[in-house]
This record gives sequence, structure tokens and C-alpha cells, in this order.
Amino acid sequence: MMQTERLVTMANDIATFFAAEPDRTAAVEATANHLRRFWAPRMRREIVAHHKTGGAGLGEIAREAVGRLADPKGGGGGV
Repeated sequence: MMQTERLVTMANDIATFFAAEPDRTAAVEATANHLRRFWAPRMRREIVAHHKTGGAGLGEIAREAVGRLADPKGGGGGV
């Protein structure tokens, strides 16, 4: 099992990269897409579980992106 703190750091780093996008919604979606495409299902499940317990340490863009993964009805595609 990967440490949650490491996943939070990685998600925040990805979100920071996409934060350069002028459209905040696009930055959130790009972050979520990256997590969907490049993170193993186990990693996505762990970060979503962390998000559901409050998501301590997640920045705003990362938090919203993980929230999209957590809510398949909201277009997140699920974990």
C-alpha cells in the first residue's frame, strides 16, 4: 500500500503543473484526466478514500480533481 502522504504530494504536484492553465475548470479536468490515465487503480482508490475522509493536504485543484474521480455521476468516470 502506498503512503497516502505520497499520493497527496503527487496529486498536488500534478495540479500545480496544470494550474498554469488560464481556465481553472480546464486545470481541474486536466488533473483528473492525468490521474485517470497514469495512476494505477489502487492509487486512485487510495486518494479517493483519502478525499472522502476530508482530503487533508490536497490543494484546491487536486481536491476538485480527486472529487471528480470520486463521483462517477459527475462525469468523473469513477476510480
